[in-house]
Amino acid sequence: MEIVIALALKFWQWSVLIALIILGFVINSFDKLKGNKIGFKYKELPHMQPVSIPTKGKGFWSAILMWLLGTRKWTIVKDFEYNLNGNEYIIKKGFEFDGASVPKFLATFLSPVGVLLMGGLVHDWAYKYASLQPRGKNKTLLVLDQKGADKIFRDINIEVNGFRFLSYLAYWALRVGGFVAWNGHRKRDK
Repeated sequence: MEIVIALALKFWQWSVLIALIILGFVINSFDKLKGNKIGFKYKELPHMQPVSIPTKGKGFWSAILMWLLGTRKWTIVKDFEYNLNGNEYIIKKGFEFDGASVPKFLATFLSPVGVLLMGGLVHDWAYKYASLQPRGKNKTLLVLDQKGADKIFRDINIEVNGFRFLSYLAYWALRVGGFVAWNGHRKRDK
């Protein structure tokens, strides 16, 4: 038993991951609220292009910091059309986003553009513009507050990937720390 405990402590990242997987399995197994919450649909995945990380000419230490702490950004290269609860929305070509804001130490296990991609894309648009853009002319914006944007993120991810536990974990992380990004976008809007 001491060997198992010693290995669990030595490889704590794997121990945490295994514990989360087991907890997630239990939650998904006993969850009675299966089914669509938000009616998220799309015809094709978003067409994205990575934005290069500008390390050239930054100097050695600045480039190292950008490499270690920087986040890969993506640009939408074709309008992405989707549907929420029967309403059609669009994310315009040229929108730049970073996907789900996953801490670097978790990025090995949870890619920012992996299972949380669809929710992350819509959420990043909602955070930047405090609204969702309807498809078509003369349509009214769906204006959102931070909590509404976070709920849409959670519900899209539950529908798309089925990982209720992971989606709720990401949702609560947003509820705790998302105000920094939300407030940053509101300050830049002025």
